[in-house]
Amino acid sequence: MIPISLLELAFISEDSNARSTFGKTKELAQLVDNLGYKRLWLAEHHNMAHVASTATAVLIGHLAGHTQNIRVGSGGIMLPNHSPLIVVEQFGTLAQLYPDRIDLGLGRAPRSDIQTALAIQKDFYEQSQRFPQNVEALEMYFSHKNPYAKVRAFIAEDTHVPIWILGSSTESAALAASKGLPYAFAGHFAPRQMLEAFALYRQNFRASDVLKQPYTIAAVNATAAETDQQAEILSTSLYQMFQSLAQNSGKFLQPPVDSLAGLLDSMYEQVRLQVKQMTAGSFVGSKEKISHDLKAFLGQTGVHELMIHSPIYDHQEKLKSMMIMKEVMDDLNR
Repeated sequence: MIPISLLELAFISEDSNARSTFGKTKELAQLVDNLGYKRLWLAEHHNMAHVASTATAVLIGHLAGHTQNIRVGSGGIMLPNHSPLIVVEQFGTLAQLYPDRIDLGLGRAPRSDIQTALAIQKDFYEQSQRFPQNVEALEMYFSHKNPYAKVRAFIAEDTHVPIWILGSSTESAALAASKGLPYAFAGHFAPRQMLEAFALYRQNFRASDVLKQPYTIAAVNATAAETDQQAEILSTSLYQMFQSLAQNSGKFLQPPVDSLAGLLDSMYEQVRLQVKQMTAGSFVGSKEKISHDLKAFLGQTGVHELMIHSPIYDHQEKLKSMMIMKEVMDDLNR
């Protein structure tokens, strides 16, 4: 059985605002909770007009409070931006409020431009190099094994919040394997090294107190609709989003256009190449097409869990896509 989960950034569309987006995100969370999705993860980004999940821990608490069963967590918290102690206290508090439903996914990148990274953390580069040590500090703060430490995160001790290593390279895979932690790969924007990273993680995995066998998640883009043509049109918002990132234009999530081919043809060659690289881990189509494509992908990667990322402009179409994707995974699991 391969569960399906959702990675969400609370995208602000061109015709909307943050407050309205939070309402839509709550409705989305309640839908995937009722459908039986395993996790809903939110990602930390900064200085991006179209992303409303900036204060990630705050939004996690909001959505956990409006759902019943789904695990809610970070995909991820960018650890170089934060003190490990503060992160542990925040997620320990969330775990006290919502026991056995909170995940802590950790990333190494600042998820912002250099100027913003410096505004968040003056020594962000040094902290990014200290990522393995800061992960160890997090583990210790969560543990009950440091009763004589001068600094403790009392609220978080023994809350058993799962720590995940997130990444888009073999370096992150090696760290997750060495520490015996579950590993999630960011195939929704950097799929190139996915297979290599999963292979390295499995080959070098060391069992730990929290995980006896390797556990992997692949994050991919997914746009599902009643027909292949309709799904392709909806997916043009995703492609425009990556075009905006490649050009650093700072646009809100854009409405779909009539033709993906026409959209790609309108891009400069270098931008088109970047967009194609970032969207290579995408599944677009009807239920039948996505079922066919995903079956091959799951067999190739051998992942334990699928996490979808779906920047769809129209809220109702996004909700429909979530329902179709759950049907796809239910069928594949039979």
